[in-house]
Amino acid sequence: MRKIALISEHASPLASVGSTDCGGQNIYVAHLARQLGSRGYQVDVFTRRDKALLPEVVAFAPNVRVIHVTAGPPVQIPKEQLLPYMEDFGAFLAEFVRRDATGYDVLHANFFMSGLAALRARHTLGIPLVMTFHALGKVRRLHQGSTDGFPDERFGIEDTLVREADCVVAECPQDLDDLVNLYSADPARVQTVPCGFDAAEFAPVPRDAARRALGWPLQGFRVLQLGRLVPRKGIDNVIRALACLRRDTGLDATLYVVGGNAEQPSVQATPEIGRLQDVASAEGVAERVVFTGRRGRDTLRLFYSAADVFVTTPWYEPFGITPVEAMACGAPVIGADVGGIRSTVVDGHTGFLVPPKAPAALAERLAQLAANPALARKLGEAGRRRAQAHFTWAGVARQMEAVYARVCTGAPALQAGARRAAA
Repeated sequence: MRKIALISEHASPLASVGSTDCGGQNIYVAHLARQLGSRGYQVDVFTRRDKALLPEVVAFAPNVRVIHVTAGPPVQIPKEQLLPYMEDFGAFLAEFVRRDATGYDVLHANFFMSGLAALRARHTLGIPLVMTFHALGKVRRLHQGSTDGFPDERFGIEDTLVREADCVVAECPQDLDDLVNLYSADPARVQTVPCGFDAAEFAPVPRDAARRALGWPLQGFRVLQLGRLVPRKGIDNVIRALACLRRDTGLDATLYVVGGNAEQPSVQATPEIGRLQDVASAEGVAERVVFTGRRGRDTLRLFYSAADVFVTTPWYEPFGITPVEAMACGAPVIGADVGGIRSTVVDGHTGFLVPPKAPAALAERLAQLAANPALARKLGEAGRRRAQAHFTWAGVARQMEAVYARVCTGAPALQAGARRAAA
């Protein structure tokens, strides 16, 4: 087995991470592709063309190409509006795969729309399909309710993919539970493989050196929130916790918020910044919340290393790569007790887990770390060891390689599932 098709309809590995629809899935696809390429596989990443001048084929990394698929107008479209274009995406994919001289061994679809597009190639060409959802529609709807912009057709598509994929990849124990309990997935046909971090990108930097590089004051308690700026990330909760912390302790604390749709913090480019600024003003901490804008991945280790603590309290998070990156840089992590975060952050060992939408509980943990720097260092060091042991992209690629081998050699459980789907 030597050739893999990674399908990622809205999340290109070439995109700038941190904007509205560019986050964990982009990172996942980019790093998995690179790692597989370094292990000798030929990898093609199929993603939708969102700019007219993009060439069809772009060399991305050794042994890795990005294939731009024409499906809908060549402009950026919110992912919630892409489903009508997946028939064209699937037709292009099936024809491209059919014409390929060497042939693909595995189709690995990322997100439900990529899975839908891949089904045609699977059915007509008999290539095994591995499915990573990254987020499940029924879980999203449960948490987001009427603000979930995806059509209801998503639920039926995901049900079909759970039945017909040769293997479904869960990213954490919660993901596995949701697949089994909400989608009636056969546990024998689900493999749990986490996301990871790149050890070449993320490692500790001495705190004072990192703060000097960023232009931060050397003194004071600095809290970091980093990632996409969308409501479900719960950044308003962190701002309210900062206000509680300052009111209750008088601590010299500042929150840095890294992310957005532009390098400069712009309400026009990133409307969520405006909402969060209003929250900060209402809480009396507007001068203590710093929006940096989007930053390149080559600088993120400085932010993680400069912070006293990394905080992420979404009310829904399928996996959450940023806590792992923070741990890799030696930062203690306070995370919401949801989704993948509860499997990466070990409460009381690498950081703390708190309820989402509970600023007082978060403020209490922040105060504990501010008062006990030795504890913060101990948690951070334990987190670094945990990240290196369990969450490197090299390790993820090895586990995924085993999944690919299993579907290609026909492990009994997976073959039984494939026969049931074909019947």
